[in-house]
Amino acid sequence: MEQYLELLKEIKTKGVQKEDRTGTGTISIFGHQMRFNLQDGFPLVTTKKVNFDLILHELLWFIRGETNIEYLVKNKVNIWNEWPFQSWLEKTGQANGLVMHSEEWKNKLTEFIEFIKNDAQFSRDFGDLGPVYGKQWRNFEGVDQLNQVVEDLKSNPNSRRHIVSAWNPKEIPMMVESGLPPCHTLFQFYVSEGKLSCQLYQRSADVFLGVPFNIASYALLTYMIASVTNLEPGEFIHTLGDTHIYLNHLDQVTEQLSREPHVLPKIKINEKESLFDYVYEDFELLGYESHPFISAPIAV
Repeated sequence: MEQYLELLKEIKTKGVQKEDRTGTGTISIFGHQMRFNLQDGFPLVTTKKVNFDLILHELLWFIRGETNIEYLVKNKVNIWNEWPFQSWLEKTGQANGLVMHSEEWKNKLTEFIEFIKNDAQFSRDFGDLGPVYGKQWRNFEGVDQLNQVVEDLKSNPNSRRHIVSAWNPKEIPMMVESGLPPCHTLFQFYVSEGKLSCQLYQRSADVFLGVPFNIASYALLTYMIASVTNLEPGEFIHTLGDTHIYLNHLDQVTEQLSREPHVLPKIKINEKESLFDYVYEDFELLGYESHPFISAPIAV
């Protein structure tokens, strides 16, 4: 994962300080690309612990076309909670005077999560993220893009049109309402010499918190689609637009850069006929050795 560590160093040395939507502030560069040969191992960051279960559950959720966080919360995936939580606070008149990450705010978040877990009507009313990722992958104006790209890879692997887009201009205003226009704008597949490669264009990249998840998630998707199309995994290419480190993550980045990376793990995946048949138990991460987890706040 030297590619990722070099990106952190480049932003620290060359990045420009900018204001941002969240009010946190960033240092950023524009336009960067990393390439990961999936034959070399599964690209999961080792200089801090990254929870593979979270990545797997989120990806399965995307693939199913879901947008409500109930499934994620019940499987201890909490990375999306703060957006619908903030929306709930505002819709119910509880946001005024509530300081983000204060004890009162944390208690309210815990209350919100318990409601999502245990109250189906509450979950329907307040747990949906809007028409993001999975919705667009599986139902972009009536088109199941993900299923179509899998079928096209089987029937016409040399096509240059194996693209899935999450950027639906018609529905961006609804996504903005939830605070979540898609950062992962589109991805494209490419077949050469029996190997499947994937390139993701990400318009906005939180490099400390988000990018390690994004690399592993789209690499895993590539492994899965390669399996159901009788191909070998090739490369994952990650192309980034606004590539940034939040100012309140700089100490964490410095700590991470002080650590030596470990050997990459391997991934074992059961064979399935269909991409949509995969469940959590079909995956096993082998030989993952990492440095300890590094905590950092999410910018909402």
